[in-house]
Amino acid sequence: MDNPMRAPILQSMTFDCDLIIIGGGLNGPALALAAAQGGLTSTVIDALPVANRKASEFDGRSYALALSSQRLLSAIGLWDDLQENAQAMLEIKVSDGRAGEGPSPFFIHFDHAEIEEGPMGYMVEDRYLRRALLNALDNEPAITVRNEETVVAQETSALGASVTLASGEILRGRLLVGSDGRKSGTAERAKIKRTGWGYGQTALVCAIEHEKPHGGIAHQFFMPSGPLAILPLIGNRSSIVWSETDENAARINALTENDYLEALRPAFGDFLGQIKLSGARFTYPLNLTIADRFIDERLALIGDAAHGMHPIAGQGLNAGLRDVAALAEVMILAQRRGEDIASPLVLERYQQWRRFDTTTLAMATDTFNRLFSNDNPILRLGRDLGMGLVNSIPSLRRNFIREAAGLTGDLPKLMTGRAL
Repeated sequence: MDNPMRAPILQSMTFDCDLIIIGGGLNGPALALAAAQGGLTSTVIDALPVANRKASEFDGRSYALALSSQRLLSAIGLWDDLQENAQAMLEIKVSDGRAGEGPSPFFIHFDHAEIEEGPMGYMVEDRYLRRALLNALDNEPAITVRNEETVVAQETSALGASVTLASGEILRGRLLVGSDGRKSGTAERAKIKRTGWGYGQTALVCAIEHEKPHGGIAHQFFMPSGPLAILPLIGNRSSIVWSETDENAARINALTENDYLEALRPAFGDFLGQIKLSGARFTYPLNLTIADRFIDERLALIGDAAHGMHPIAGQGLNAGLRDVAALAEVMILAQRRGEDIASPLVLERYQQWRRFDTTTLAMATDTFNRLFSNDNPILRLGRDLGMGLVNSIPSLRRNFIREAAGLTGDLPKLMTGRAL
């Protein structure tokens, strides 16, 4: 009996496109645009209606973009559309404490003025980033978008890759890219296993309006039950990512709007004056999940399909965009050398570039979360002294600032703002 999860095996070299990208969220479209710089064609498949993805109402979701990610968006032609709605992050303040008691006297203060490159990053609302990506896709002739379509089967061989859509249509390409989230169907169909665990924490995500200006300052407040991030948006508004135990998060999320704010205030404090909700509220269970490999025969995983990590350092989307930049670069360079863009050697270059870096980052966020999400007095003393030490040594502090801005490591060209 035929396996329903397998698309027909390819018998020829006739392709509909170079890249079949499953997942039209953020990383998938960014990869299609980056690949187009090298003349590669893409088909992006997404299950949602385009009207939903282009909705103009603010729903409370936002992203912290490191400076290197902003440079990538500039290099693929998006930043001009995003700039007026992007809030620069000029400072980051990290502290430890308990809700209602205020922060510890030991803290870390990062200021963009200590590096030459500019702001450490930018906050951009989901609606603006998604719309800019979709508009760019519409204006790029090398990209085809299939909305309201799902993949029900896939097949890869030495000849190429194919997918079968729920509509029955079959698409063929040179490379299949999974950009379909932590529960990636692309990875599952390729029998790529995952390693990971849950944290027993849930992120409460929303945006708030506040009385006083934030000054472009991002705050990270570590509490025993999990961290609270307060991230500046355009105007007197901030994005909130509040990690709580699963039990507490479920209870808080079920509260009325007023009671929700009352639960938030002891941790948030009064430094920005009166607060109120802006947009919807979301919850996300927090876990670590890393694909055992990022590649397979004529297949590559990017973004959350390859790795999902704790939001403690705000690196989820930034790590995904590094995948985009690295994969686009190795493919385009291979194309220019006359290589097959999806050969095992080319895909292995991508995996070697990204897997160690991503695994290291995921383990670092995991360790950091475990170190700070507890009330052990010995660990509490150690981390407070550690923060005080980092804050007191300018060279060490600048290294952390450059790390937060995404300026360290072996950066792909797009992450430095250079087109491919």
